[in-house]
Amino acid sequence: MLDLGFHQAAGLHSFTPQSGVRVLAVASQGNTGNGLETLWQICASLQRLGYPVVVLDGTAQETEESPGLFHLMQQTPWDEGAHLNTGAAASSLAVIPAARGLQYLSRNAGRAHASPLEGLLPCFRTYGLVVLHAPAATLGPLLTHTATIPLVVMGRGSAGVLTSYKSLKQIALHTGLPCMVAALLQGNTASERRRAQFGLQTLQSCAERHLGAPVRTTTIATQNPQDLQRLALQLLENAGTMDEALTAPPPSNMTGTPAHFVRSH
Repeated sequence: MLDLGFHQAAGLHSFTPQSGVRVLAVASQGNTGNGLETLWQICASLQRLGYPVVVLDGTAQETEESPGLFHLMQQTPWDEGAHLNTGAAASSLAVIPAARGLQYLSRNAGRAHASPLEGLLPCFRTYGLVVLHAPAATLGPLLTHTATIPLVVMGRGSAGVLTSYKSLKQIALHTGLPCMVAALLQGNTASERRRAQFGLQTLQSCAERHLGAPVRTTTIATQNPQDLQRLALQLLENAGTMDEALTAPPPSNMTGTPAHFVRSH
């Protein structure tokens, strides 16, 4: 299904960097097993498809020893050669500490009608994809002017369902966007797949009942390269662009009927 040559990504190759820097969003949730490792594998798949990727990691703090997004935001103007030395690992994947920078943009998101991501475009226009990896509370305000559909990685058991629901609610509070939820399978056994499907169904039911929110779900076997490539392609299809963010009006509330949205959960 995902053979080289003509495959599911063939139509997506028309999205070149010239059409705008594309924005992907992945909600970080702490203990989601190997969720972070899966993110790196997804980014590697996207780079193999020809998209230069930069990850703004909202779980990593910028410091003087490890500068990041916050330091880039201090450059005036940004297009006068602002540069970060992200270390030896940057040769394969550019990962920039961004906790302070993304939190700053998120806190100030409601103070202007423009997209919170507008200021990032001059700095990252040479990349094909910008991946925002941050807590849902930070992501929500940043995505208010985009068409990006965020990814939430669901952890195991009832705790994973509850944590994922909280992330869905935090994003729903700020945007009219649906989310995609992925359950990661370590062994891909029949029993593990059944448990994951049950968790996804429970989460989907709660989101529809209390948030009025459509939720897309998928299961990913982390040891299966085809599953990882499939998730990478889904994220690419769900990406918005920074250029869209400059002009797109805020989306309508996805809850539809205000009475459906239960804020006490």
